[in-house]
Amino acid sequence: MNPADSVFMRACRREPVPHTPVWFMRQAGRSLPEYRQVRADVPMLAACATPDLIVEITMQPIRRYGVDAAIFFSDIVVPLKAIGIDLDIKPGVGPVVADPIRDRRGVAALRRLEPDDVPYVTEAIQSLVKELGGTPLIGFAGAPFTLASYLIEGGPSKNHDHTKAMMYGDAPLWHALMDRLTTIVTDHLRLQVEAGASAIQLFDSWVGAVAPADYREFVMPYTSRIFAALADLSVPRIHFGVGTGELLALLGEAGADVVGVDWRVPLDEAARRVGPGKALQGNLDPATLLAPFDVVAERARDILARGGKAEGHIFNLGHGVLPGTDPDQLARLTALVHES
Repeated sequence: MNPADSVFMRACRREPVPHTPVWFMRQAGRSLPEYRQVRADVPMLAACATPDLIVEITMQPIRRYGVDAAIFFSDIVVPLKAIGIDLDIKPGVGPVVADPIRDRRGVAALRRLEPDDVPYVTEAIQSLVKELGGTPLIGFAGAPFTLASYLIEGGPSKNHDHTKAMMYGDAPLWHALMDRLTTIVTDHLRLQVEAGASAIQLFDSWVGAVAPADYREFVMPYTSRIFAALADLSVPRIHFGVGTGELLALLGEAGADVVGVDWRVPLDEAARRVGPGKALQGNLDPATLLAPFDVVAERARDILARGGKAEGHIFNLGHGVLPGTDPDQLARLTALVHES
């Protein structure tokens, strides 16, 4: 089967489907013993630059769960590392930037991403497309706001103090940074699709920290530019953020085909907020999978019922799989969604 005809792609296009498709954010990761085994002595960024490892880790949940889409194994900071930013991913912390960007000199150091910067991405995607057969592969990137926050703060942040200080206090510098990041993200996503990815997802993990008016002024022009720049590729474009209940209408307006919804807003209400012409993705609380399966099943069926109010629905979690999740819970959940 051609991936374009798969149930996942049809749901993204808001076409009729025989069952609700399902995949899970972070479906390849620390919850899988086979992942922990292959990553035992390999740093994260080294794994993200090794085609054989990328292929193996991407395929692990496909083999184990039979989900309806694979997502490319990588990290949102990979393109930043590839253009020379001094950063690392520290276990238990996340991305850490050696020299945070807080002035024009730092912004000027952000050059465009070239295909030769990430040959392992192209090689791995081409191999994966052959191995996946009719299962679609989702490429992804971090959105400009989230990447900007890591670069400005120097790592994860609860309050995004320095980020908001620049956004509010030095708008020209903020817009210059977002402009450069938008070009990098667009080039990275285009490269993945040209290598064979069937869909793309833009992760804006931290954008829930901004108010709607600030999103519209300081963030939305750049996400919209990314989606518009990829329109000619004719692949589904998914937009996901955490804590974005108050931003759902704007996320829909930004130009994606599918809006990801975290667990805080029921899908029928999310469909109302997003408006017509979009599919929805989500939105089981990942922590639910730590409960007995009868609880998981009850909540999943409720999500499937509410998802029926959307024009298209891809079942997913409201964020990534938690490391302590029992893989058998995900296998049973996949089967339940397919049978419902």
